[in-house]
Amino acid sequence: MGPSGVNHLSHPCIHERKSRFMKWLGKLFKGGSNRVGGGRHPQLIGEENMVWGAPARSLGDRGRAQKEKEELDHAIAISMAEDLKRPNGYRWRADTDEDLPRGVQDSLNPSAYPPYTPRQFYPSGHRVCGGCNQEIVYGNYLGCLDSFFHPDCFRCLSCGYAITEREFSLSGRDPYHKSCFKELTHPKCEVCHQFIPTNAAGLIEYRCHPFWSQKYCPSHEHDNTARCCSCERLESWNARYYILEDGRSLCLECMESAIMDTGDCQPLYHAIRDYYEGLYMRLDQQISMLLVERQALNEAIVGEKNGFHHLPETRGLCLSEEQTVTSILRRPRIGGHRLVGMRTQPQKLTRRCEVTAILVLYGLPRLLTGAILAHELMHGWLRLKGYRNLNIEVEEGICQVLSYMWLESEVMPGSKSMPSTSAASSSSSSSSSKKGAKSDVENKLGEFFMYQIAHDASPAYGGGFRAANAAVNKYGLARTLDHIRLTGNFPL
Repeated sequence: MGPSGVNHLSHPCIHERKSRFMKWLGKLFKGGSNRVGGGRHPQLIGEENMVWGAPARSLGDRGRAQKEKEELDHAIAISMAEDLKRPNGYRWRADTDEDLPRGVQDSLNPSAYPPYTPRQFYPSGHRVCGGCNQEIVYGNYLGCLDSFFHPDCFRCLSCGYAITEREFSLSGRDPYHKSCFKELTHPKCEVCHQFIPTNAAGLIEYRCHPFWSQKYCPSHEHDNTARCCSCERLESWNARYYILEDGRSLCLECMESAIMDTGDCQPLYHAIRDYYEGLYMRLDQQISMLLVERQALNEAIVGEKNGFHHLPETRGLCLSEEQTVTSILRRPRIGGHRLVGMRTQPQKLTRRCEVTAILVLYGLPRLLTGAILAHELMHGWLRLKGYRNLNIEVEEGICQVLSYMWLESEVMPGSKSMPSTSAASSSSSSSSSKKGAKSDVENKLGEFFMYQIAHDASPAYGGGFRAANAAVNKYGLARTLDHIRLTGNFPL
């Protein structure tokens, strides 16, 4: 076949492809039923690139071709007229018929144009996230606390995780998960370590120690929970207390410096006598000192005719009568959480002066034992110096002042309660050095024992101390004692 035959077959094919494209493009601009949309136009373009067989052409076909060309020219003219009406930046060019299919084909090629970056458009009343302070442009958001938040920006202040629950808790304007807020604000019992339950009125009711701030359920006051006989704190479920042979409980901190037998207590007793001497209150007579169990102390109280005793627990006694007292000869040893193997002996006390002996409960921390000794030794000093027939408030009040002053000199060295003589200072410090330097725990215990004296609610011990302390602060110890000797009362 000659070249003319080849041209005859090829031209109709090309014309057919162009005719189909013009037909589709004409319908596009006229709004026909085959408008591109919904992802269909890539499929149509793919069909136009296929090679179709060339059918026989007739004169009618040429007429249709001419008609389609006119329709295409008309569509292009309309499109250009609309394009002139568009603002700058929105026009697209179509100078020739060949440019149109090339433009459509290029639109399908992503590499032909740079990636599209949407412009930020903020309508009036746009929202700013209260968490990240960025614009909330699209997507879900939360409206809360007079602010708006991205869902992931509304976070718990405690754990830092997003709050996705329908309910949450607030502290001021700070949001929390309900569980996190409960952990932060709902008090836990320091005995059973559970959340303290609410009472019948729906209120959280708990007990709190005024000095240690130990919070606990009210039920633990009646469920046989152990209480330290020294510092008064209740036993926690994760920290066992020691049980003394007379049934008292002792916490681990008080156990560190506890004095267990009479021999261990002798250096402390002599240091307190030296303290008195530094205050110009020398005791010429030797007074026996014994450490005893609770039962022996209670029996001695029954045999003592004179004196007022602090109930419900008496921890020291200044004896004036002759008695036989069972004292602790050898300290007990630790067996598990019990102190066992204590050795005692009966001792007959003979009266050689107005004071027979001083008894102190065993197993108490060093500072509390010393405070009791200082108190009872003041009773002995008053009797030996001829202070007779003092009322309870005056005698117990001035004895509490001496106890408080000694504690103050131990807990806060260099205070006004420290004797001016070096002998008392060196002796007192030497007794503590044998036990080692006082730890922060021991100092805190000393502060608690001072707190107990200052806030005692009893008329004799508490009211008497406050009246005596006011007089000593105003007139000094020596003048106060002279006034008591003459009048039997504190100076006003």
